[in-house]
Amino acid sequence: MTETTLTDGASIPVGPRTLAVMPAEQQAELDPYMGQIITNRKSGLSLNHIIGCPLDCGYCVRHFWGDFDNKTPQLLVTTEEAVEMLAGHEAFAPHTTPIQLFNKATDPMLPGVKPHTFAVLEELDRQGLRNLVLIITRFHVTRADMERFEALANVRVTLLFTYSGITDSRVEPIAKSQATVKSIETAAAHRRRTKVILYWRPITPGWNDDPDTMRNVLDLADRTRVDALVFTGYYHKQENATYLRDLGVQVPYATDYQRRKVLPEELDAKVVRAWRKHGTGVSLFRKTSCGVTYAHQVPDYNGHWGVPELCDICPAAQRRICADDHRAPSQDEFRAALDCFGYDTDAPFLVEGGHVLTHALGEQRRYALQHRLRFQVWEVDHPHLHRAHGRTLAGYTLSQDEQRQLDQARERLAAAARHEDD
Repeated sequence: MTETTLTDGASIPVGPRTLAVMPAEQQAELDPYMGQIITNRKSGLSLNHIIGCPLDCGYCVRHFWGDFDNKTPQLLVTTEEAVEMLAGHEAFAPHTTPIQLFNKATDPMLPGVKPHTFAVLEELDRQGLRNLVLIITRFHVTRADMERFEALANVRVTLLFTYSGITDSRVEPIAKSQATVKSIETAAAHRRRTKVILYWRPITPGWNDDPDTMRNVLDLADRTRVDALVFTGYYHKQENATYLRDLGVQVPYATDYQRRKVLPEELDAKVVRAWRKHGTGVSLFRKTSCGVTYAHQVPDYNGHWGVPELCDICPAAQRRICADDHRAPSQDEFRAALDCFGYDTDAPFLVEGGHVLTHALGEQRRYALQHRLRFQVWEVDHPHLHRAHGRTLAGYTLSQDEQRQLDQARERLAAAARHEDD
């Protein structure tokens, strides 16, 4: 395992500089989700043909799929094969579909992974594709890296630097090195066409929500003049909570584990208050796609304009861009989108104010439809309380009126299904 020396003299393992293809028998033992090379995620069509990461972030989502102990990045297929799979995927539309690279199971800027990150980008660029591409990292980005990013002429790249301000090395071993801070400074100083976002996450009570830590994060955004700030919460599931507790870390939430990120209402308000008080000129967003599309001055590909409570902190110019683009699909248009992906066109759905309400369509299918239509697609059994902004409802309380609206929505969807059967 190769090590790298960080700015404070400490060393951490970073994996090999040349990657091998994982043996077939080892791949057969992977969790099915970890074995999926392309998946539909909310922020884009996600390409992950490399898995394994040595950075040991305590809250890492790899805990959920039993892959956290895999520290050595390995290929599932060659990068050439992966690009072909991406371009041929049912949900991929040239110039339109947002793409994410290596956001599930490794860091795209690790020494062995970085050549594959650039190989994917440069091949997409060679093909003349103008898709938005999201690169989420907390590792080293050098001036030489920025020269390669800037040499891309077609694909529209956004670097999202995960930076939380957490200083507890049990939670974030890389945090004490300030490596991410240096990368943000470097990327911001040498960007022209490439966009740079400070990805403020996970914001978690007791870890990084004190005034000094919040001010330090906002100072960094202000000093570097990144293109946007995006903030979000913590995935609270049993696997990562158990790991952190075993390290002696105080996990702020109880054993009511959640499928969505946790960011209670008061914590959301606390972040917004800190941002407003600070007075930074860097715009703040609650959703990844909102920050990315703002940076590129295009409409939000997730159609969040249908959730107006999200948009109260958005710049007026971006609100106009999203409002002008936002249009509800007709019943026939939604069925045509279902048919385009080979989904069940008889599945019940309702086109309502700001969203399409579905039942049992599945998360990945909803995201593919959302990106195609640039309109919110919701699941009735996982309600979106407006002020929770699509997060888990922990830390929020459904009023009687909101509960009644939810029950009525379920009844409308059931009635729509009965009508389709008739």
